[in-house]
Amino acid sequence: MAAMRKRFSSVCSSSSTEEDNASLYDSVPISATDPSSEQEHPYAALLCCHRVQDSLLSSNSSFTGYRGVLNWIIILLVLSHAHLLLENFIQHGFLIDVKKVLEHLIEDNCNWPSVNLILAANMFAIVALLLERSQEKGMLSPTTGHRLHLINLGLLLLFPAAVIVHEHTISTGGAFFSLWFYTALGMKLYSYQETNRWYRQAHLTDAERDEDHPVAPKAFNEQLTFRDLYYFLFAPTLCYQRDFPCTPKVRINKLLHRLLEMVIVIQIMVGIVQQWIEPIFQRSENSFSSMDITMRVEHLVGLVAPTHFLWLLFFFLCHSYLNFLAELMRFGDRHFYGDWWNATTLINFWENWNIPFQKWCHRHVYTRLVEKNVPPSRAELVVFLMSAALFEYMIALPLHSCRLWIFLMMLVELLVAVFLANYFQGNYGNGLVWLCLLLGPLLAVSTYFHDHYISLHHHHHQSLCSPLTSGHGLPGAVFLQLH
Repeated sequence: MAAMRKRFSSVCSSSSTEEDNASLYDSVPISATDPSSEQEHPYAALLCCHRVQDSLLSSNSSFTGYRGVLNWIIILLVLSHAHLLLENFIQHGFLIDVKKVLEHLIEDNCNWPSVNLILAANMFAIVALLLERSQEKGMLSPTTGHRLHLINLGLLLLFPAAVIVHEHTISTGGAFFSLWFYTALGMKLYSYQETNRWYRQAHLTDAERDEDHPVAPKAFNEQLTFRDLYYFLFAPTLCYQRDFPCTPKVRINKLLHRLLEMVIVIQIMVGIVQQWIEPIFQRSENSFSSMDITMRVEHLVGLVAPTHFLWLLFFFLCHSYLNFLAELMRFGDRHFYGDWWNATTLINFWENWNIPFQKWCHRHVYTRLVEKNVPPSRAELVVFLMSAALFEYMIALPLHSCRLWIFLMMLVELLVAVFLANYFQGNYGNGLVWLCLLLGPLLAVSTYFHDHYISLHHHHHQSLCSPLTSGHGLPGAVFLQLH
């Protein structure tokens, strides 16, 4: 009996150390006719049904099959937001109106400031090309050419800002498109002049690099043409090179597919803004800076879901637009973003969210700072601060309000990334990233648009109220009834 107990315990201990992926019902009694199992009990495998293992939901478990939980969450989100959508329609009715969108885009019939502003950008591009041709022919020294390029870029940045601030007839949508267009153009032209300078330095001898005087090359570069420049300006990239990878042909079906995606996504975004976000704005009469803390929290909580969905749709719109442009121009490099949705840290998210911008920052800012003996960590901080300031500038200027809320929220995200990265890793880190995306700069952007909406509504209310009360002498109660 003692020998049999010892034999059973040895069988159970050995089976507990092996990896067993089969089902419990796959265990069968060991055949007594097997010579290798003559000394074992025929039901030893059934007697040993326990081994050392962790629960699937514990942190020590290596289990990763949560697809069913993900499907459950998706269905639950769809049903809950369907209820919110139904409640919204019952309370507010159908609010979607394309004419309201056009009001933010249409400008004066005889004067189109945003269109004229975009057309005037050709002047800065042509100046950059002429400066590069002059340096290539040896008519300008590298130092003089670089200074003239910087002056051209400085005027390029100041010109749209001055027009948006002082030209009151420009629409909000036109101001946004113009400023974003000029920002991208400025980054492209900076890369254009710096990359061409690298090409010229590669063909010079060491003695010629040390001397600051015009050096005539052996042959004028034929790639410094209007066609080459404008291909780069329209290409979905911010970094210039003289030979871009190209695909063999333009696929018309892909173009139509991307175009249909953009039309559908824009319609959904308009619906979310007018049907979901605008009613939240209408419930308030004061700006965020003048609200009490409870009212601020109420509005921010209500804006979390629609602004997040709007941001995801904006990402997909950028995906469709960039691929449409790349397909139209046969541009080969279409790595516009990485798998940022799997990012376990905010730094990893920033590196994968916008690949063209990150590539430009690494190529023309980070690398240049490191070459000047700036520590890499400090160079990364400079790149981040520049990105935050640029984001604040591109949102605040068209809305004529600069409160630094976006910049400060990005600084808060930086502090979270630095001090909490060691505590949130893996799935927990990915959850922290999504939490920051929900409660971070997106809400700050929504507060800018909220205050802009309140100011427009208040101005429109005053313009309607003043002629009624002063010209016709109607009391305020009558005006409210008419309104």
